[in-house]
Amino acid sequence: MTGASRPTITRMRRIARVNHSTEVPVLRRHVGAVGSWCLLLGALALGGCSTPPPLQKLAWPGPPLQPRVQFVRTISSEESLGRDATFEEKALELLTGRKAPANHIAEPMGMAVSDDGNRIYVADFAQFAVFVFDFQSKAFLKIGKDEPLQRPVGIALDAQENVYVVEQMKRSISVFNRKGEFLRSITDESIDRPGGVAIDRERGRIYLADTSHSKSGHHDVKIFDMQGKLIGTIGKGKGGGEGYFLFPTFLWVGAQGHVYVTDTLNSRVQEFDADGNYLGRIGERGTGWGMFDKPKGVATDSLGNVYVVDSGWSNVQIFNPKGQILLFFGGRGKYPGLLQNPTSITIDRQDRIYVGDYLNHRVEVYQLVNTTAADSVPNPAALAPEGPGGKPDAGKADAKEGDATAVKEAGDKK
Repeated sequence: MTGASRPTITRMRRIARVNHSTEVPVLRRHVGAVGSWCLLLGALALGGCSTPPPLQKLAWPGPPLQPRVQFVRTISSEESLGRDATFEEKALELLTGRKAPANHIAEPMGMAVSDDGNRIYVADFAQFAVFVFDFQSKAFLKIGKDEPLQRPVGIALDAQENVYVVEQMKRSISVFNRKGEFLRSITDESIDRPGGVAIDRERGRIYLADTSHSKSGHHDVKIFDMQGKLIGTIGKGKGGGEGYFLFPTFLWVGAQGHVYVTDTLNSRVQEFDADGNYLGRIGERGTGWGMFDKPKGVATDSLGNVYVVDSGWSNVQIFNPKGQILLFFGGRGKYPGLLQNPTSITIDRQDRIYVGDYLNHRVEVYQLVNTTAADSVPNPAALAPEGPGGKPDAGKADAKEGDATAVKEAGDKK
């Protein structure tokens, strides 16, 4: 991100150009390798191709630059607890598709990770459940197995690892203990269509993004105390000005209690202090670096850098604490490490990054590497007119209030 390690825009485009019709060039090299040793899928399915090349894991930026983000693994089902799939299995899934095993992720929405990094919680919107993957004990838990959840979206954990799940159809937050046992419900008559949820443990607050509806004027963030009492809101109402929202979807509590809210149809992330005062924004509508199509999940790492998932570009852009663009990773595709219309993101205390890969029906896991606070400096050469959309900046189009693809159940199928 600084000095010789900073990617130029030409190299970044070569590494992972993102658009809606093609996959990144590096993917073509990997898929070509698959084809070279497995022309007959039938032979692969029967155990042929006994000496396949190793599955090459992606990293951003690519060589010869120093990598900053490395792809680690895929979490897709209960099978993910026992082992990583073999190259043949992943190739079959990539090229032909295969029957999904039991308890396979279908539509990942909100996610949360335990403080020790051993357990990942995934809200599956389509399966009316929360999947809990415990990698330490190799145990799997399905919250909602006996009584289906009503369209789970956001997830947050408190200090005791109680699980706060937004049930969109119930317009409430349901609280479960670590064993998946129901404890209580939090709601208020002012809630329209809840989405993301985040907890400020130090100040004892629960933040709920109310995505709302096109005819509603709410479009805000509701603040509850830990007992479930509504104590305030963030946001001036529906609109495009500072402190206004147009379909807020996900949020995150960072350092000093700052609240980051993904303002999806305004194509930006807004930052507020612990008292709800507006501090600034990250991004705007456009196709240049640092701009968004349909931002969704947001999170911060241990260095204070801000990660924003863009469902439209199918990538994650990284900004420094000043809101300056540093790098992106991902890109549209099915190959492990690429994304298709991702939704949420969470980052653990070891800077391991989890991204809900919506249309690939999985969670992709990455690791921040070779990076210190001194590297959080943008490279001016990287901020060229051509951005993550793969074409020159199309300008700042006004958000369309009726654009349902951006907010449908807080996850699109574009």
